Amino acid sequence: MVLLNVKRGDESQFLFDTTGDVLVEELTEKITDIYNGRLKVQRICLEMTELADHGIILPVNMQGLADEQIEELKLKDEWAEKCIPSGGYVFKKDDIGRRNGQAPNEKMQDVLKKTIEEAKALISKKQAQANVCVTMEMVKDALDQLRGAVIIVYPMGLPPHDPIRMEFEGKEDLSGTQASLQIIEKADAQLWWAGKELKRTEKLSNYVGKNEKTKIIVKIQQKGQGAPAREPVISNEEQKEMMLYYYRRQEELKKLEEDRDDSCFNSEWADSHALKRQFQGVKNIKWRPR
Repeated sequence: MVLLNVKRGDESQFLFDTTGDVLVEELTEKITDIYNGRLKVQRICLEMTELADHGIILPVNMQGLADEQIEELKLKDEWAEKCIPSGGYVFKKDDIGRRNGQAPNEKMQDVLKKTIEEAKALISKKQAQANVCVTMEMVKDALDQLRGAVIIVYPMGLPPHDPIRMEFEGKEDLSGTQASLQIIEKADAQLWWAGKELKRTEKLSNYVGKNEKTKIIVKIQQKGQGAPAREPVISNEEQKEMMLYYYRRQEELKKLEEDRDDSCFNSEWADSHALKRQFQGVKNIKWRPR
C-alpha cells in the first residue's frame, strides 16, 4: 500500500492509504471527497456549539435585530414554539442576535458538546501524527454521530433555514463566506508531488514506482492556482534538532578552550623548584627595594 500524507499548503490534513495501480483521477476524487467532508464536519461542529449555547437560529429577517426593532416590526419566530429542546430550555441570550436564546438544558448541552468532540477527533489532523489513515467512512461516521445528537436534543427537528439542517441535507449556501474559499470542487482539484502535477489519466505508479511500501507527501490544490510551494529539504523538527546539536557542540568547544588556559601553570603545585626552595629554607621570601 502507498501511504499519502495529504497537505493543503504547508499543513498536513490527513493520511490516505492507496495502491500504485490506482488512476490519479480516482485518487483525486477520493481525496477531495475526504478533504471537503472534513470541512463539512468542522462547519457543523461550529454551528452545533452555537446551538448548544444559544438555541436554534432565528429567521433571516430577524437576525441581528434588537428586541425593540423586532417588536416594532411585529416579527415573530414561528419555529420557536415548534423546536423546543428535550427537557425544556434555559434562556441564554445571543449577543449577536443570530439565535433565539432558547438553549438546551445542561444535560442536553453535554450530549451535543460530547458528540462534537468525538466527531472532531475522528477527522482531526492529529490522526496523521498518530499514523491513522482517514477514510470517507470515518467522515460519514462523524456526520452520523452529529446528526444523531441533534435528533436526541431536538426530536421535532430544526428549522429548514438552520445551517445545521441545511448541511445535513446538502443544501448549504456558502457563497460569499470564508468557508467557500476552502472548498475544492472535484473537477477543479489537482494533486501535486515533488513539484509535479499528477495527471489524472496516469496511474500513481507512473510517478512513485511500483514499490507498494512507499510514503509520499501530496498537496491538494485548486486548478488555476499554480504549483504549490515545494517541501523544504529538512523539516522544522529536523532543523530544531540540528540547531540544538550545533549549540551543544559550540558550548563543548568553549569549555575545551577554557580548559586549555595556561594560567594553571602559575599555581604553587606546578612550580618544579618548590621542593628545592623548601629544603633551602627560602620558601615564601619576598623581595622589595629599600
